[in-house]
Amino acid sequence: MVEPKFKRLKLFLGWTFGLSWTLALIFYLSGAQWGQGLSTVLVGALYMAIPALCAIGIQKRFGQPLKESLRLSLRFNRWFLVAWLLPVVIILLATGLSILLPGVSFSPGMEGWAARFPDQPLPDLPIHLYWLTLIQGLVAGVTINAVFALGEEVGWRGLLLTELSHVGFWRASLIIGTVWGIWHGPLILQGHNYPNYPVLGIFMMILFCILMTPPLILVTQKAQSVVAAAIFHGTINALGALPLLVIAGGNELGVGLTGLAGMGGLALINLGIVLYRRGTRYRTIINH
Repeated sequence: MVEPKFKRLKLFLGWTFGLSWTLALIFYLSGAQWGQGLSTVLVGALYMAIPALCAIGIQKRFGQPLKESLRLSLRFNRWFLVAWLLPVVIILLATGLSILLPGVSFSPGMEGWAARFPDQPLPDLPIHLYWLTLIQGLVAGVTINAVFALGEEVGWRGLLLTELSHVGFWRASLIIGTVWGIWHGPLILQGHNYPNYPVLGIFMMILFCILMTPPLILVTQKAQSVVAAAIFHGTINALGALPLLVIAGGNELGVGLTGLAGMGGLALINLGIVLYRRGTRYRTIINH
């Protein structure tokens, strides 16, 4: 007889991947181009919602309390603020590390952006677009983007983290990050994040998701709420284009949030988490 917990895990992954990948296949067969038009926005929003819908349905089927099992709580603490502002640190690291790459330079005049996106005219604004995008991203990250990101987070850092809580922080991070990255596969193949490298982009996305998962799990556990992870996720999505506004050169494999520069920044954040967790463990031992 299959353990109910293991059965919930299998059902969640089966339903989530089955529905998500079927949706991506339908989009591909429709002849639509990813990144063009309203259809991309609608499909992307539904794709993000599927993990939460599957998680809620499965937990209700097994009679699990949704609030506890999916970490649904709006009891705010300082870790919600950490979840909101830590993406800014990651973006700044991604920007700085991008500039250090060969063939890449700092471009405050946005010449690099104009070269990458010649069909997007630069607006005439009283302040630099970088700062306007930062402000808009922080607002969107804690509002509309967080709502959409919650669809993913209820699944990955809600149900899946609960089911894997017994394996430990880092092992759970590796498993969840890998699964999360693979889940993006059909969208990557259609041009999401790595339009010029769709196959290699899948492996890049898996690595990116593995590196993103520890900070997401940390804020979820410390805030005792998956909403904190949704704020983190929503904010970093909203700010993801920031590095490209002020750099010239390079390609999507190297520069920006989802390139090697961004992954280097995430690696530094993960190192900080290692030190933080060791410090917390040491203080706990001393206090006892």
